Amino acid sequence: MLIKVSNLIFEYTNFRALNELSFSIPSGSITALVGPNGAGKTTLLRCLSALEQPLTGSINIDGIDVLEHPRLCHRKIGYLSDFFGLYDRLTIRQCLHFVARAQGIKTEDCKSAILRVSQQLNISDRLDKTPAELSRGLRQRVAIAQAIIHQPKVVLLDEPASGLDPEARHLLADLFLELQQQGMTLIVSSHILSELEAYSTDMLVLREGRIIEQVSIKEKSQQLKAFKLVLTHPVSELAAVLSTIDELSQLEINAEQAVFKLNGNKDTQNEVLKILLAHQLPVCEFSPIITNLQDAYLSTVKQ
Repeated sequence: MLIKVSNLIFEYTNFRALNELSFSIPSGSITALVGPNGAGKTTLLRCLSALEQPLTGSINIDGIDVLEHPRLCHRKIGYLSDFFGLYDRLTIRQCLHFVARAQGIKTEDCKSAILRVSQQLNISDRLDKTPAELSRGLRQRVAIAQAIIHQPKVVLLDEPASGLDPEARHLLADLFLELQQQGMTLIVSSHILSELEAYSTDMLVLREGRIIEQVSIKEKSQQLKAFKLVLTHPVSELAAVLSTIDELSQLEINAEQAVFKLNGNKDTQNEVLKILLAHQLPVCEFSPIITNLQDAYLSTVKQ
């Protein structure tokens, strides 16, 4: 595992923000960090990025003890806070050059690094402007460029889509997938679950400083997979027919419609449909109910 966290506790005055968190994150994943306001998401990201010192616990990223060697881990981490700052009196090029040098990029390599990251974030034509001349969305892109200019192994992003227009958010999702393909591991905190779904592979749910679930989004979707059966007209024996099919569970039935969980693969689905038709049920719809990240999140927090 690229990231390992054990028994992490963080306290503010009279308030425990993180309560014995333990989890691991594999290399190459994109983890959606979700939870209600005050759940501890930002505090966790700041601890992972060695910007906060927890009370107890350990954090290991790519073999480095973050708490013991914070400066060393900064070379492997890119971090974008929710409330980021830029040097408004410098040009974008100067801002990126400053961060590149601070992250250990050699002077002769800075130009190519700035060109690469500015193209990724679509800000190449803004390099000679200052952040003060840019919109909120473009400033956000500059901040993300600063976070990834040194090509870190781990990228931590706190509400990265805040202030971006729909087109820019779509481009941001494409960027995250591109970074993943380049071998980076991302943890993205956001309240916009529909956007997280576009690129996330895993979900880590926090509530009141504790992890209430960590799961693969694909696995979670499979767990929630349900089917809907709709008939052309009411059939009084529908419940009796469905109760005889072993592959079905958690039935919700009325006279002309049913929702149920179906265990098995496509072959099993085909066999169930054959059984329904053999009983001469007037089937007009037999289809899976599509679930998404928001469904998965809500099913978790309601438990």
